[in-house]
Amino acid sequence: MGEWTYGLCGCFSDCTLCLITYIAPCYTAGKNAEGVGDSCMKVGACYYIFPIFGIYLVAKAREKIREQHGIEGSFGMDCLMHLFCPLCALVQDANVSILRVLRIYSL
Repeated sequence: MGEWTYGLCGCFSDCTLCLITYIAPCYTAGKNAEGVGDSCMKVGACYYIFPIFGIYLVAKAREKIREQHGIEGSFGMDCLMHLFCPLCALVQDANVSILRVLRIYSL
């Protein structure tokens, strides 16, 4: 099984992404969801307006990211990550999604 490219506390590897996530976490949450085929607007809005339901949706997106990259874990742990360390988890998810996009366009 694979591992996360950056650790949970490795969010400062991309300071721009870290700053955007700190200022507008709903934007990063929506873009992460869009990267796995979910609705950017639905997830971003729910993350902002209905935080508990939003945590569920971003955890589902994290689960999809894990499955696409063969990273071990569970949906329960994904929920806990987004509940207790939401900004770091969003950046970690985004870093994996961004690296995937860069690999696709570099071919």
